Amino acid sequence: MINYYLLTKPGILLGNLVTVAAGFLLASKGAIDLWLFFQTLIGLAFIMASACVFNNFIDRQIDQKMKRTKNRALVKGLISGRNAIFFAICLGVLGNLILFLYTNLLTVLVAGTGFFVYVVLYSFWKGRTIYGTAIGSIAGAVPPVVGYCAVSNHFDAGALILFMMLILWQMPHFFAIAMSNFDDYVAAEIPVLPVIKGALRTKIHMVLYILAFMLAAIMLTFFNYTGYLYLLVALTGGGMWLLLCLKGFNSRDDQLWGRRMFQLSLVLITAICFVIPFDVI
Repeated sequence: MINYYLLTKPGILLGNLVTVAAGFLLASKGAIDLWLFFQTLIGLAFIMASACVFNNFIDRQIDQKMKRTKNRALVKGLISGRNAIFFAICLGVLGNLILFLYTNLLTVLVAGTGFFVYVVLYSFWKGRTIYGTAIGSIAGAVPPVVGYCAVSNHFDAGALILFMMLILWQMPHFFAIAMSNFDDYVAAEIPVLPVIKGALRTKIHMVLYILAFMLAAIMLTFFNYTGYLYLLVALTGGGMWLLLCLKGFNSRDDQLWGRRMFQLSLVLITAICFVIPFDVI
């Protein structure tokens, strides 16, 4: 059973559920429906798990070439492709059923859009185009919007800001992963920015995306969704991330620097998501 569990990429699931919770709590404005909260988390968790299993199946040949993925269950034949597909379908059906029964149609549609972008567009295109990272960032920006729409049942400025924040955060986050695992991406012939355009171009892009992320993040306060505690955390964390990014231009070990950028990105987004429910206006 552990191999089926690992197919769902539990680390990615946990990280995304944190953003789901942030979106839900932002829209709740202090009036939290715990039952709806629980069903939203469970429903989307199943849908995201389904997407990850499908992605594992599609990527099984690429995963053979990468050190960090070559021991996955589908690569080693511990789980058959047929069983993986059946598992993914069951997870997806269950997740959509939960969201349909306990949330609203908009939430189901938003979740379905994220599923389609990740499984179909990202999984099939990431090995063919340098824009795969951007496509993946769209899918990764959907979870907080799902949480938000589960409460509000409409897509407004708050949902749009969350969506843009996560897209802009994920781009340097993904570039950091590509920098820290550069050799794997070269071996798998995946056309990520550091491999195609080099480290310098990647670092310039990361600086620009971090600045854009910080601008998007302060919009939650500007439009009166959050208060000044959130603003302080967003600006302080974003500033630290930007400073580390700028230090990368003098880095002698880009892989080590990439790992530090990746780790700090996780700390930043977790801190922002954690503070949101305590500073909602």
